Amino acid sequence: MPFIKIYVHLVFTTKNSHPFLDTADKRSKVWKHIKENSLKKDVHIDCVNGYSQHCHCLVSLGANQTIAQVAQLIKGESSFWINKKEMTQDKFGWQTEYWAVSVSESIISNVRRYIWNQEQHHTKKTYEEEIKEFIDKYGEGG
Repeated sequence: MPFIKIYVHLVFTTKNSHPFLDTADKRSKVWKHIKENSLKKDVHIDCVNGYSQHCHCLVSLGANQTIAQVAQLIKGESSFWINKKEMTQDKFGWQTEYWAVSVSESIISNVRRYIWNQEQHHTKKTYEEEIKEFIDKYGEGG
């Protein structure tokens, strides 16, 4: 049995960055669902949180999982669930794009804290500013 310990900080945005997740209650239900459903699908999400138009997940990848598979599973299933529950007035969707960076085990606690404090973080900084910092820090990616 292989031993794999690869952490990825995954961030994805609502379609057109629309603030669909505009209440703390709505966000709480979505984050809880994402974590519970992912566990049923053998996707380990260490923590999940976000704000009105985006989601952060700290994911521990399994031996046969790719970032693309995990992102698709989380985004696709949660979109379906949100629409089925009629949690938004308009049809809900996530954008196709996402950001993902590897996370060293030595800074896991910092990343958890950052993800858990999204609400407070976004009282001081917009999502656009957050993404600009993300790209400046990690580069354009590929």
